[in-house]
Amino acid sequence: MQAVQVTSEVNAWVEIQTIGLIKELLPPGSINRLTRLIFANAIYFKGAWNQKFDASKTMEHDFHLLNGDSTKVPFMTNNTKQFVKAFDGFKVLRLPYKQGEDNKRQFSMYFLLPDVNDGLPSLIKKVSSEAGFLNRHIPNRKVKVNDFKIPRFKISFGFETSKVLKGLGVESPFTEGGLTEMTDSPGSQNLYVSDIFQKSFIEVNEEGTEAAASTGATFVFCSAMIEKELDFVADHPFMFVIREDITGVVLFSGHIMNPLES
Repeated sequence: MQAVQVTSEVNAWVEIQTIGLIKELLPPGSINRLTRLIFANAIYFKGAWNQKFDASKTMEHDFHLLNGDSTKVPFMTNNTKQFVKAFDGFKVLRLPYKQGEDNKRQFSMYFLLPDVNDGLPSLIKKVSSEAGFLNRHIPNRKVKVNDFKIPRFKISFGFETSKVLKGLGVESPFTEGGLTEMTDSPGSQNLYVSDIFQKSFIEVNEEGTEAAASTGATFVFCSAMIEKELDFVADHPFMFVIREDITGVVLFSGHIMNPLES
């Protein structure tokens, strides 16, 4: 009975911190009589685009899936210049959010779009294996975009992460006594991590982005140049990142295989 109460208290706290977006971080049965400590954290992010999309221009188009099929999804568009840059095998779009009143932080969402419909797996491998990848592929100049479409999407994802962490070589916290030095309680000699649960929620629409997870301007001088038009049509699987641009801290990252799957 006490385990059920504690589970309810933790889940209620997370729901409050994430404005109701994450309602059940700890699943039933995740706490038992052997549980001694619970670490919980929560991140809530809501950003309005610096340039919002006109919802009346949102139309359905085909989104091409990895298996060769396609599905109709709503795509947002506008005809303004965008922060877009083409690289070898992929393009990057940066959509800035409106800056806060403190002027000390600037958030942006990045879309990393492979050139080919089935190019996401190799792009993810490149991003994860090359240190500082995103920092080296930031579009810093607005260009005219000929055909511009990005899908609306809403995703919610949760999983138990201990197996993933162990696979990355993080073993000590999961072995008996691995957390002993973190507490001075007499009963902490055999303390260790049993499970780690994480849940995330992200919604992208014409207004901006709402996201949650639980566990100034710079001017440069440019010489005159002929501007080449680009297309940016995210009609196949792509990767996204929400980043604080001044510090470079990444808040959220993920990939979209099908915008209709939540």
